[in-house]
Amino acid sequence: MAAMPTTLIPDNDPSLPSVGIFWGVPDGAPSNRVLVIDATPLNHAEPYGAALTHARGHYDVWEAWQALGPAGLKRRGLPAAIAWSEYETHPRGRIVYDTAIRVFTIYADRRLQVPDFIQRIVTAFNLTEAQFVVRSDSHYRS
Repeated sequence: MAAMPTTLIPDNDPSLPSVGIFWGVPDGAPSNRVLVIDATPLNHAEPYGAALTHARGHYDVWEAWQALGPAGLKRRGLPAAIAWSEYETHPRGRIVYDTAIRVFTIYADRRLQVPDFIQRIVTAFNLTEAQFVVRSDSHYRS
């Protein structure tokens, strides 16, 4: 097993960037997408080859959210659409960190690759001071 790379950002730094998964879920009108995320701070991310990644997958997170029911989703500030839809229905993506080149990759459904939504992703995962690229991937098509 490869050793986990050392991050230069201290554990208690509130500006620590994260890796994780996300969706663009409609809230009201289909064109009004809410960003919902499940994230792991970079210093707790799992190694995967030369990358650091989020341990949980889209299916498992979505199932856990669905188990909350509409009232539980509302308490957590999550859209009600989660309760009645499947995880692959909505455009989604994942962020990983390449330790070799020190760049975050935002893999996203093409429908989410618009400047406004990418900016929301960058802000939510605290990538504002980090280098990142946006790519498509066949896993993240809905």
